[in-house]
Amino acid sequence: MEKTPEQIEKDVVEVIRTCYDPEIPVNIYELGLIYGIEVNENLDVHVSMTLTSPSCPVAETLPPDVESKIAALEGVNSAKVEITFEPPWDQSMMSEEAKFELGFL
Repeated sequence: MEKTPEQIEKDVVEVIRTCYDPEIPVNIYELGLIYGIEVNENLDVHVSMTLTSPSCPVAETLPPDVESKIAALEGVNSAKVEITFEPPWDQSMMSEEAKFELGFL
């Protein structure tokens, strides 16, 4: 059975929640590093994300890791992760869960 774009998007969110910045014990989704997830009718996935800073030590490894995990999902035709620094990330973009985990609440 072929998955819908909505089902693929839910799967993408779940797999992104398994990705961590090694310096921060919270997944990148809850950190607010994911700016957008788009899934078209061909089940191509485009993710717009940022890093905590342009000089982030995992800038070379984290985006390809996210992209490969998404591409490996059942039903995904292709995956592309695009890095942007607009708007710049800040702590207000974190979920309540992330803020609690990191002691900000």
